Order: sequence, then C-alpha cells, then structure tokens
Amino acid sequence: MSEQFYSDARLYDRLFPGGEQAVDFYRAEAERRGGRVLELGCGTGQKLIPIALDGRPCTGLELSPEMLAEARRKASERGVEIEWVQGDMREFDLGRTFDLVFIAANSLLHLQEVEDLVSCFRSVRKHLAPGARLVFDVFNPSVRMLAEADGVRRRREALSYVDPDRGVVHVDVAETYDAAAQVTRGRWYFSTDSRADFVVAPLEIRSIFPQELPLLLSLGGLRVVERFGDLARTPFAADSALQLYVCEPDC
Repeated sequence: MSEQFYSDARLYDRLFPGGEQAVDFYRAEAERRGGRVLELGCGTGQKLIPIALDGRPCTGLELSPEMLAEARRKASERGVEIEWVQGDMREFDLGRTFDLVFIAANSLLHLQEVEDLVSCFRSVRKHLAPGARLVFDVFNPSVRMLAEADGVRRRREALSYVDPDRGVVHVDVAETYDAAAQVTRGRWYFSTDSRADFVVAPLEIRSIFPQELPLLLSLGGLRVVERFGDLARTPFAADSALQLYVCEPDC
C-alpha cells in the first residue's frame, strides 16, 4: 500500500508542488459549472484552495489524516473556508449534491480493484446535482515505460527539490509492473549528499487503459461527455500524456 508515501505532507508538496496549468484548468471547470465543488483525494489542497479563493463553496475529501491536516493549515493561512472531510473515495455519503466533482493528478489510480473504481463512480453519481459533471485526469499508460519497470533503482533528476532544512534532496525510484493486476509497485528513496535514504516509501499505482475507462464509468452509472489528451483540451490521441474525462450521469 501507499499510506507511508503520504505521511509527510510537506515532503509531498515539495516533491509535487502542483502545476499551475492544472490549477487553472480545474478553476475554469469550477467557474463553468458554478455552485458547490467537491474534490476527491484533495491531498494538501493544492487545487481546491485556489478554487475556494474564487468564492466557491468547496469540500475536500481525503483519506490521509496527515495530508488533510496540512490542507487545513494552508487554508487557514490563506484565510479561506473549506470543509475538509477525512474519508475514502471508494464509498462515501456527504448527504448533499455538488455541481462539480473532480479527481486530479492520478488520485483515482490509488484504487486498484475494479470493484473499488466502480464503487467510487457510483458514489460520485449520487453526489451530482442536475447538470453537474465529474471531471478527472489520469495518465495514459505507455507500454514502453511499463516494460522498463524492471526493479532497478534509478535516480529521477527531474524530481530533485530543495528542502529548507536538509538542502538538496535527490529521489531514486525502483519499480516493477504487475501486468495481471495492472499495478506498478514502486519504492521511492529520498536522500541528501550527507544522509542516504532518510525516507524510503512504497507507492503503488494502477494503470487504466483508454478502452477500460468508458466501461468502468458505465458500470458506475456515468457516461463520457468529453475526453481530452491534456490540460489544454487537446483531443485525446494514442500518444497523449493524459486521459482527461468530463462525465455526467447516464440517465
């Protein structure tokens, strides 16, 4: 499992500082839909806090208590009111509906079983107001990259970051791909020049291929309205980096 990977929320924010383009995309979706916004797997609020700062009523659901505590701290620091809920996106009931539900930055891929994905989509459907949309993005699996997941530990130079206390932090990753489960099982190593492997954390991420998602959504009572290949709304193609879906209830 991947709980340990998210136990240090500030480390996570330094490792994945949050892309401005993704924030702008989901802010635009919230403006397009109007009304109340729910983010599933909200993490430390990288995308939800800017939406709330636009004056929209927002709710964030997150499984990790450490990530949620950091989200609360950041929202308080920015002076914005957000309802934070510790919960599991596989099955939840907030007792009301929303005009936009979104799942950003591969958060959906922590659900490894088909039953969990379908249950998540069913829960989302129950929370969609009339005319509301579910919007989410996941990576588009590359067979070449999955084949290269050979378990060898390698430096990820692009992920290096500066920690104010530790200095430059280097990141190594060793991954294997379980084709039967469609799950990449990785181990992430964080080191400085003076201290090797001060954090070692497992991370497991599922791959969902483009022909699977419409079927999984249909089983969850949703249908695809639009599909894009990036955050600029480019039409989806075989070599697209992302699968970005806009969905509505399948009435």
